[in-house]
Amino acid sequence: MINRREFLSAVGAAGIATATSPANAKEALIKPPRVRPGDRVGLVSPATAAFGTENTRIWVDALESLGLEVTLGDHYFDQHGYFAGEDEARASDINAFFKDPEIKMIFARGGWGAPRLLPLLDYDMIRENPKVLLGYSDATALITAVHVKTGLVTFHGPSPLNLFSAEHFRRVVMNGEHYKLSNPTFITENTLVQTENLVQTIGGGKASGPIFGGNLSLLTAVTGSGYLPDFDGSILFIEDVDEAVYRVDRMMTELALSGVLSKIEGFVFGRCTECGPGGGYGSLTMEQMVAEHIKPLGIPAFSGAMIGHIDEQFTIPLGIEVKIDADAGTIELLEAGVA
Repeated sequence: MINRREFLSAVGAAGIATATSPANAKEALIKPPRVRPGDRVGLVSPATAAFGTENTRIWVDALESLGLEVTLGDHYFDQHGYFAGEDEARASDINAFFKDPEIKMIFARGGWGAPRLLPLLDYDMIRENPKVLLGYSDATALITAVHVKTGLVTFHGPSPLNLFSAEHFRRVVMNGEHYKLSNPTFITENTLVQTENLVQTIGGGKASGPIFGGNLSLLTAVTGSGYLPDFDGSILFIEDVDEAVYRVDRMMTELALSGVLSKIEGFVFGRCTECGPGGGYGSLTMEQMVAEHIKPLGIPAFSGAMIGHIDEQFTIPLGIEVKIDADAGTIELLEAGVA
């Protein structure tokens, strides 16, 4: 079966006219100013209510440990059912922080609810006030939509709660480095080989392109809307949590049927935490299922990257050019995500 890469080579890429959205065009990228010690960070809750204060205190302490100052959104501790306030209130915190010149970075908590805010954001104002927007999990919808609608490079990553995550946060968001992301070596005096943080090649080779992705459930939740990028020629990375294999299969099928998988040049599967096969008469493993979707594409692909609902995570700028090496299991940032 001929794969997409062979088809393009056969017919000649110059003969295929593809429409690229402005946010995907490299020249249209807006890179926010890098975050510096002493800068003020706005902490927003665009999704699930913060039912307690302990986690928030930990996030604030982590950011302050890097020399940053933290301001909570006006509606941060609001509650409307399971949401952190009404949709309009949650969106207003994001709009207000983008408009406020004292705020240099916005960190978005997760949960569920960010997609409900997408029509309520002032994208023209955001475009005129570029700053770092960072989050993961449910915030996938937020960081993706803002990038698509404005061309602003946004960031998939966690609060810097440990040394690993803090190092990558600092290098990407504060130092503006472009470097190779690779899983840490985990060999102790009691082990002979790597036993944790393993990567596995799905399809060998190297590929380059703008990188997009995040939580699979949130990407498929906005499929068919105007809030997803044009994935043509891109590198797609995904992760998820607490999903049975058949549900991940359903979401991968949705990406395939919507044309996303046929457009990408490379694929990275991070971690699917607590994603067992479930009950019933039997199941494909996660490894088997992902391979069934990805291997026929004939593109470089690997799994096991430090992306997902795990303690130690990479920070990845959305929209910048990267190169993946599927045999080595690395993602190389070819340019800085900040100015």
